[in-house]
Amino acid sequence: MANFFKEPNKKQVSNQPIKLTVQRISANGHGVSKFGGKPVFIPGVLLGEKVLVKTVEKKHKYIKAQLLEVIQPSEERVIPKCDHFLKCGGCDLQVFPYEQQLTLKQRKVEELFNRQNIQNLPWQPATLSTPYHYRRKARIGVQFNKKGESIVGFRKEDSNQITAIKSCPVLLEPMQDIFRPLKQTIDRLSLGKSIGHVEVIYTDKITLVIRQLKKLNDNDRAIWIEAEIENKWKILINDGDSITSITPESPQDSMLRYFIQQNIKLAFSPSDFIQVNERVNDQMITKAIEWLALNAQDSVLDLFCGLGNFSLPIAQKVRKLTGVEGVQEMVDRAAENAKQNSLANCAFHQANLNAPWLECEWAKESFTKVILDPARAGAYEAVQQLIQLKVETILYVSCDASTLAKDCKVLIDAGYHIKKIMLMDMFSQTKHVETMVLFERI
Repeated sequence: MANFFKEPNKKQVSNQPIKLTVQRISANGHGVSKFGGKPVFIPGVLLGEKVLVKTVEKKHKYIKAQLLEVIQPSEERVIPKCDHFLKCGGCDLQVFPYEQQLTLKQRKVEELFNRQNIQNLPWQPATLSTPYHYRRKARIGVQFNKKGESIVGFRKEDSNQITAIKSCPVLLEPMQDIFRPLKQTIDRLSLGKSIGHVEVIYTDKITLVIRQLKKLNDNDRAIWIEAEIENKWKILINDGDSITSITPESPQDSMLRYFIQQNIKLAFSPSDFIQVNERVNDQMITKAIEWLALNAQDSVLDLFCGLGNFSLPIAQKVRKLTGVEGVQEMVDRAAENAKQNSLANCAFHQANLNAPWLECEWAKESFTKVILDPARAGAYEAVQQLIQLKVETILYVSCDASTLAKDCKVLIDAGYHIKKIMLMDMFSQTKHVETMVLFERI
């Protein structure tokens, strides 16, 4: 939301710089040292480096510090490609060589699984991203300082404050320099402070979705239309109730589309969840189909199916695909996508998968294989019910290693074992981990 910002109050330790040596690297990629008997977490450093830091927040058991200077850098240190490194809350691993980033992420998964007493994971080669220029969707923040000047960029870590961004190298190349012309346009608006945020999406062109908190007036509409023409953008207005084109075109014009597996077209609303890394997403789908060893007799259940990202490619290989999603709009979208891709062997249903669903009609069918791709909160309640179906093969796609480990423990205790596990580097340069695990029933 557009507002005047101020930093949250934090219990300060000391403003005096401290010299430390990085003793280890945490699972989230922060350097760890010791000061005053407490661990000190330092972003942007490598193992063994001697650094100058200042403490910025003191907790009961640890201290957070800000890097001021690398006094003695590691030979492995990579020069960050982004000018906003450590100022923006996004890419916190840019100083690590890419292979070390993958090692950190695998170690994080192993540590979380170990807490559930799950060891000796059968790792498969990771699905790799391009290190930069991979992200096709992002939310850009808009704020104003006390002078009334706009700030357009991304939020700092653990803060509501926006860092002004000039260019972002993880965005796809056509999008990476969007910030300057976007700021110039916002600065001309009479109601610039009524902008909550801007979603930027790339399909066949750049689409901007403006979250408008007050009704757009004729003057500002004309400015946006001018910017749309000049920059060859597609501009949509989100007033909280609907998303419509800046120009009076049909409502269907707000829908966007992209291809998966080259031959399947997915339509989506700008407010829908999509996989932001096209390359990794396609590899992930290919690997899912391979691991599931699909055949023409299979009946597959896709839980948390969304738009049909896995459902539609799987449906091309099997007798029947049943997709289940909690949001009715997404269910409708998946069904329409199946229809538009001439897939008649799909059925999609709405259900709260965190509530009892075994008595639903669709759940009474016989399934040979299951795939689930839940949100960060995981699928604990869904997995507890899923084990009662006694399906031989389950593929779990996860965007949160902590909830994945807990859910895996449920499956293992119910008689499943992990046959394969793989990292998917969906968000290169960041600490975020995506994982895919194949289970077979013993």
